Amino acid sequence: MTTDPAPHLFWITSRAAGTVALATASLAVALGLTMSTRLLKGRGPDLKTAHEVLSLATIVAIAVHGLVLIGDTFLHPSLADVTLPFVGDYKTVWTTLGIFSGWALVVLALSFYVRKYIGVQRWHALHRFTALAWILGVAHSLGEGTDAGQVWFLAMTGVVAVPAALLLVTRLAPARRRLA
Repeated sequence: MTTDPAPHLFWITSRAAGTVALATASLAVALGLTMSTRLLKGRGPDLKTAHEVLSLATIVAIAVHGLVLIGDTFLHPSLADVTLPFVGDYKTVWTTLGIFSGWALVVLALSFYVRKYIGVQRWHALHRFTALAWILGVAHSLGEGTDAGQVWFLAMTGVVAVPAALLLVTRLAPARRRLA
């Protein structure tokens, strides 16, 4: 007995894109934190390119994750439901966290391309909010995701999110003073 995936194609595609978005965002955050903590010295250009590619891949995955849901025949969400906070009636809080996270990650990733206009110092201050946007995305995934309770999903989330979280804690920890 086989199950026809056609009626669920939009839902399945959205789930897959959401999983990809979570993975690429986590890797981009981890790489960004690795650069900011200078854990890998001498790899600047390579790390920056990988960070940029992962950030752009995250934007594409987020867009697919949200927009493909419009074709879902079970939820029937509108464009507003998947792009505007508090509009949809399906798990409104978790959906809103995802929408905030998605928009923030898009804006923060694209801010790189305008940093010469807003100033590097202002851009660095703005870019620090990426970690918060990423945390909201992880919360959205764990709170609303269809696969959130599945062992494979929790393992995958742990593999990509825990290193990023540890790097974030390292980055936020106060510098230790050397005793003279």
